[in-house]
Amino acid sequence: MSDSFLALDLPPVPEAAQPYRVLARKYRPQSFRQLIGQDAMVTTLGNAIKRGRLAHAFLLTGVRGVGKTSTARLIAKALNCIGPDGQGGPTIDPCGVCEPCRAIAEGRHIDVIEIDAASNNGVDSVREMTEAVRYSAVSARFKIYIIDEVHMMSTPAFNALLKTLEEPPAHVKFLLATTEVHKVPVTVLSRCQRFDLRRIPAHLLAAHFAHVVQEEGVEAEDEALALIARAAEGSARDGLSILDQAIAHGGMDGGGVRADSVRQMLGLSDRGAIRTLFDLLLKADGPGALRALRAQYDLGVDPASVLRTLLETVHAVTIVKVGGDRGPGQSAEERAAFDGWSALSFPMLHRLWQLLLKGHDEVSRAALPIETCEMALLRIVHASSMPDPGELARQLASGQMPSLPVAPAAPPPPEPVAEQAVADPLPETMEQVAALLSKHGRHSLEAQFRNCARKIRLEPHLIELGGSRPLPTDFARDLEQALKGITDTHWRVLIGEGAGEDTLREQELALANSERDAILDSPLVAAAFQAFPDATLDHWQRSDGSIAR
Repeated sequence: MSDSFLALDLPPVPEAAQPYRVLARKYRPQSFRQLIGQDAMVTTLGNAIKRGRLAHAFLLTGVRGVGKTSTARLIAKALNCIGPDGQGGPTIDPCGVCEPCRAIAEGRHIDVIEIDAASNNGVDSVREMTEAVRYSAVSARFKIYIIDEVHMMSTPAFNALLKTLEEPPAHVKFLLATTEVHKVPVTVLSRCQRFDLRRIPAHLLAAHFAHVVQEEGVEAEDEALALIARAAEGSARDGLSILDQAIAHGGMDGGGVRADSVRQMLGLSDRGAIRTLFDLLLKADGPGALRALRAQYDLGVDPASVLRTLLETVHAVTIVKVGGDRGPGQSAEERAAFDGWSALSFPMLHRLWQLLLKGHDEVSRAALPIETCEMALLRIVHASSMPDPGELARQLASGQMPSLPVAPAAPPPPEPVAEQAVADPLPETMEQVAALLSKHGRHSLEAQFRNCARKIRLEPHLIELGGSRPLPTDFARDLEQALKGITDTHWRVLIGEGAGEDTLREQELALANSERDAILDSPLVAAAFQAFPDATLDHWQRSDGSIAR
């Protein structure tokens, strides 16, 4: 080859670009410390490893994307880790640098076998596995089988696995993962130590996404991350996939991940626009509500998403009204609006919830979604101008002429507190206790009290009942709560050792039998039965006018 050819000024060959790894794979947990939202499971596993109480089979269940397969790999690393010096044992904190840890993380360890039960769900695949189980691990401490989506296995395959799953060799561990645990036979469940991986809370997901965008060098608004966390519905993998899409949606202009871009990308409603729409519904402004809905629809927002966000608004207002914790990521405007709407009455909020829920169900099945959504909103506008049914019933009962109020221009003020009714006196007899339960609609509890309760002692705030006749398990607790709600004072209901008096029902029957015997012994009735031998005494009238049978 000539020197002139070698001297050619050829451009350097570019290095092969590394293939892009999606965020869901790049940020897969590599240690139990990185596994978010599953603290209870990590604590249990850590204690089991420290004490050497390792089960032979684990079942990991939960919704998609909460870390079932990642947890199975972490357990495999924890059981097979040998430490940086090669002398370590099983640990909840695997080193990640020894050969078993690196090989398991890269999916190439010969003794950690991952099986997709969706593709290998037949009995032949299970027989091959059970044959291989007999052989010891090649290089690891334990031979580990990770069976993903185990609920997809056929019934014969499950049956073939049962014996090996119950009594595997000491060097074998089974890790089963499933999203539909109800499809796994009970015979399999009973042979495994079960861990239910919970949905990851939205605030933990948002914090995790903030760490990810910081590592990626991408700017992101807190509200945008909160929207992605809510859309993920507790799944870290789903959230990271949405975040990956949101970063790409931000473009190359360095715009980062913005809330408005996320809403546009996911077809979510602008929460500010939803607050405006909700206020228009409360004002019974039909035309304004329809214009606000169409504005969202023109931006590409799904009508079902509008109703879903309105449902979230009603729920958030109700939580604020009862004094519950506010959701994470609420802006100052949202807090101020919810505080104002918390003056709405509970009947009004429950009615809005039911109407929106019905509308959402109709829209999700409708051939004309936007038109169906408009009709649902108009139904809410019409209902908002109707009087509260409870208040209407009270007006009719008091003889007042009910009037149809005009819906307020703003959230209505709190309803005036009704005057306290005269409290019932404390019961002094068993019959008075039963009468109080009947008066306040506790008919089932009253029936149990009449038929089963035997009095030993009855004092103010204390009832002691005999234990010779079986009582329902929660009877004492239910009676205490019922009497507290009726009399507004604390009560104690005890189950004593003695037999106690007859129940009210037994006393009623004894009185009826006594009256019947007295009537049958009277000369007039005796003469009547003598004249009419086939006659029977079915019922009679007591002195108080009541009928006894």
